[in-house]
Amino acid sequence: MIITSKNAQRRNFLGVDFVLLSHGSESMVTKMLYKKEDNVPFHKHPNEQSGYVLSGKYRIVFGDNDQMIGPGDSYTIPRDLEHRIEIIEAGEVLDVFSPPRKDYL
Repeated sequence: MIITSKNAQRRNFLGVDFVLLSHGSESMVTKMLYKKEDNVPFHKHPNEQSGYVLSGKYRIVFGDNDQMIGPGDSYTIPRDLEHRIEIIEAGEVLDVFSPPRKDYL
């Protein structure tokens, strides 16, 4: 599957805008478009989540981790682990979910 930038699907989930870049049977790639006013409270899902910060500044909290992250930083959150992200400065984050999040499709 190839998705061109003009065909990528813009979505919104719980007030957060994102672009569904690609998805298959085992994984999904999204670009989160975080705004300063977005709120991502503690939540969990049955998907492992790995992310790479393109721009912006964030505080990410999960397990024993509570850290500020910015451009060039990355993370992996195990499935079914509560986590949250605080948007300090608006920006974009690439997230990969495995398996794909059905609630994002």
